[in-house]
Amino acid sequence: MVDAVDVGTAVAREAVDIWLFKLKFRTWLIVVLLLAVCGWYFASSAWDFSDENSSSSIETSTDTGWRTYSVVAPVDTGINVYHDHFRTDEVYPDWLLDSLGVTKTCDTTFEGSWEERYQADKESCWDTITTSDIVYFHGTKIIGTSPDGGTDIHILDDPSDGHGTAVTGAVLDANPDAVIFFVEGFSTEAVLAASNQPLVDIISTSFGAIGSLPVPGIETGTYEAVVDNNKIHTGAADNTPSPAVQDATAGPPWSIGIAGYAEEGDDQKETMSGSYPDIAADWTQVLPNHDDTDGYHETSGTSFATPRTAGILSFILQELREEFNDGGSGASPERGGYLVAGNTSEGETFTLRNSEVRNALNLSAWYPSFTTWDPLSGTTPVSPVAPCTQVGWGVVNMSNIEPMLMHLNGSQPMTDRSGDVVLCMSINQEAREAYWGVYPSAPGQDTVIDRIALFEKEES
Repeated sequence: MVDAVDVGTAVAREAVDIWLFKLKFRTWLIVVLLLAVCGWYFASSAWDFSDENSSSSIETSTDTGWRTYSVVAPVDTGINVYHDHFRTDEVYPDWLLDSLGVTKTCDTTFEGSWEERYQADKESCWDTITTSDIVYFHGTKIIGTSPDGGTDIHILDDPSDGHGTAVTGAVLDANPDAVIFFVEGFSTEAVLAASNQPLVDIISTSFGAIGSLPVPGIETGTYEAVVDNNKIHTGAADNTPSPAVQDATAGPPWSIGIAGYAEEGDDQKETMSGSYPDIAADWTQVLPNHDDTDGYHETSGTSFATPRTAGILSFILQELREEFNDGGSGASPERGGYLVAGNTSEGETFTLRNSEVRNALNLSAWYPSFTTWDPLSGTTPVSPVAPCTQVGWGVVNMSNIEPMLMHLNGSQPMTDRSGDVVLCMSINQEAREAYWGVYPSAPGQDTVIDRIALFEKEES
């Protein structure tokens, strides 16, 4: 008897071959048509995007006299530094501020309404910030910059905006101790402002072309951040069922593309979120308001599932740094390109690359049972056949933290995913690499397309 998985594999490979040929035309109509034809048999995956030629000189066990920490860089509309969600009694040390290139400190007002606080700080802070400034907001967890300009108030999530405050709130809900390096903007330059910071571990972006239209976006910036600078990038898939492969935020193979999961509902896929991402994460959350000091609202979207995942990864890095006496952050050449560069209790070196973190994320993901689906919920049931086409490697939430930590510290390695899942994800990985054309599957294989030439139409 022919195994059903073998049949599915053959169908999947044939479908992907056809699809990869047609993707060269980069038209949305063809992408949608082929998604309908290939349905359950597409998937996403991950690969090793670390630089194997990183410096062999590793700086480990940094004694800063401060706690272990992790730096997350949301790139978005702006941030409400006056909200209680971002308050802290902790004062960031001068060496941290210097390392992040801080040029200005604002002594933030924390009395009165949002408008009263803004007016109190307007002359001394907001009116003085330029595009070249990196600002520490004393009394908060926020260091911010606004390199793009073209905004009414630099860095601040003013009443006409709102998105960035909720995005950053989602990061801190997963890791309340994260240091936030916030970048206001929607451009490659904004992403590079985070990428060029040696201490930044994770960059999170929640914007892109509506409907995942196959147009250039921020992929040059995220490529440099992940492949050249060894960071992690979490990118939001679209808030439609569109495929994620051609999405400039979620689709590149070096990025972790994130769709939505109805965690507080019937534990199924959110219909209005991207198809075959890397993972699916918490779609609906209660997050801070952008125009008051203590209010919250319920909101939904991949925009918030994505930074929640960034916060989870940040927490894991922070815990491992604590365990292995690593007082640093980022994956700079001085740290050998490692996100964790510490020592075991026996004095042996312990290191961790972005690719190892990503592999642990993939191993920890899980598929919910379709039996919990509520037909009235508005969600899509997670199919028992090739669920990777809907939610990638699977669901990731706070429950994934412990197994990831035990896997990464070696105390309890996770088992490999089943062969059909790995094959499904590998097929999609090949599709992503072929589409974006800059990262070879085979280790040591030369890149066949020049990256600068491929991305000459950078976002302006």
